[in-house]
Amino acid sequence: MLEYIKERNVWDVLKDNGKPVVLYGMGLGAEKIMDTLLQYGVEIDDIFASDEFVRGHSFRGYKVLKYSEVCEKYDDFNVVLCFASHIDEVIERIKSINSEHTVFAPDVPVAGGGLFSREFIKEHEESFDKVYSLLADEESKRVYLDILNFKVSGKIEYLLNSFADKRSVYTDILKLTKSERIVDLGAYDGDTIREFLEITGGEYEYITALEPDEKNFKKLLKNTEELFDITCLNMGAWDKKDTLIFSKKAGRNSKLSAQGVSVEVIDVDSLDLHPTFVKMDIEGAELKALKGLEKTIKEYAPKLYICAYHRNEDLFDLPLKVLEYNKDYKIYFRHSKYIPAWESNFYCVKE
Repeated sequence: MLEYIKERNVWDVLKDNGKPVVLYGMGLGAEKIMDTLLQYGVEIDDIFASDEFVRGHSFRGYKVLKYSEVCEKYDDFNVVLCFASHIDEVIERIKSINSEHTVFAPDVPVAGGGLFSREFIKEHEESFDKVYSLLADEESKRVYLDILNFKVSGKIEYLLNSFADKRSVYTDILKLTKSERIVDLGAYDGDTIREFLEITGGEYEYITALEPDEKNFKKLLKNTEELFDITCLNMGAWDKKDTLIFSKKAGRNSKLSAQGVSVEVIDVDSLDLHPTFVKMDIEGAELKALKGLEKTIKEYAPKLYICAYHRNEDLFDLPLKVLEYNKDYKIYFRHSKYIPAWESNFYCVKE
């Protein structure tokens, strides 16, 4: 696999090339990236934000500047992106900045530890090679390599060249029909349910939606109250029935935490459903949820939509687990519009 990885680790590049390093964005992402840069001995010169967020305030001891102010201060510099977005206007702004000064979007895992690097690929090269060889089409292989190169280098060109049309994924790979039995794990506020139903014209057999976060769950109930044959459960997906602690922070990224609120979790096999389609976006618990789907996958082989960007190991653990349970699956890989490599997903369909 390493022969396909042409890039150096982003942290080493930022340390070695001598240009000022300027962070774009604030918040938790910036905190993580700042800490990692400091661990690698990379000096942070300034921080800027989009003009609408600049109000003369500071972040971690740095005055937050406008992009124009950074351009006046330095002839040339490297931009380190510290937030995620799929919004067209924001992505166009990032592309515009990248045309003037190189933008790096370092990959830091949403869940779990460690950094994605050439060394990580080498350590797990056999697994990466196996997944690559098993991918169902050339586009999957191309995008898989682009995502690996991006996660090592932070170069956004790899993402910009890999955006997939989500609608074509639903119609051409998953081939959603009007009689799907849908299980949505990590249903958030019903956003992906709306995507599914747009494709099927609002028709389906039934929907079972699991969402562990209480605030998200209330939004889910409100947004789906007019749908028929839908069951919403304020639970998380896991490999067995249990009670776990979830972060109190509501939002798309609610996840397991050392502190927070207790949440019931369950293995999907225990629900005794016969789904034709299962989507899982569960903030790093995807492998656990797959283990809780073993019987369902072996007996019913539902179409699977599995997010693969929360943990570094997801890029090989998840497809290999699916194939362990049912060797008849074809595995596709696509990246939907997002910077950084969020929304990199495996789509699994029985032949």
